[in-house]
Amino acid sequence: MTIWDTLTGRQSASTQTPPPASEPHDNFSPAPFDPSTAIQQPSDFILDPTQLHPLAGLNQDTLDYLQLEDSVLSDLPGSQSALPSRGWSDDLCYGTGISYLSALTVGGAWGLAEGLQKNPASMPPRLRINGVLNAVTRRGPFLGNSAGVVAMVYNGINSTIGYYRGKHDTTNSVLAGALSGAVFKSTRGVRPMAISSGIVASVAGSWALFRKVYFESE
Repeated sequence: MTIWDTLTGRQSASTQTPPPASEPHDNFSPAPFDPSTAIQQPSDFILDPTQLHPLAGLNQDTLDYLQLEDSVLSDLPGSQSALPSRGWSDDLCYGTGISYLSALTVGGAWGLAEGLQKNPASMPPRLRINGVLNAVTRRGPFLGNSAGVVAMVYNGINSTIGYYRGKHDTTNSVLAGALSGAVFKSTRGVRPMAISSGIVASVAGSWALFRKVYFESE
């Protein structure tokens, strides 16, 4: 068919040029501008600052879980403290967190003083800063972690004793401190256990007396 088409001058269907496609027509006609529709009230441009709060738009029922009602607080005698508590879980969180942060701060200050003492000012500044930071990070986390572990054990034992005795008093705190200190050093031998037990019991007894004088008397 290709040779015959060449001799006769006839074009095959495959070589015929397709007709040009029709161009699309846009029938959109813009609406006339009305100046009256562009006028807005000044209040539409003023933003209420209260709507920028993360809890804006939440009703009171949604925020009930953020409030501690008096009816859900612990009613055991002697359970009043610096922060409202609903029971052993709150005591565990508060006690562990405060103990960890306090010991971390004290350990950091101890490491800072130690680092400045062991690295004199005659050293190159970069080496001195490195030595001071090493001392801070060595002492701070060590004391913070140790105090956090002791506080966790102490609050667990103290809450258990208070549950069975039906009250929280100085005896509970001293006994819980002695047991938690002994457990903390239980792998080091009898003498380290006794020393740790005495230290933690003394700190717990001091805190119990402080709480009794300043919080339970109110």
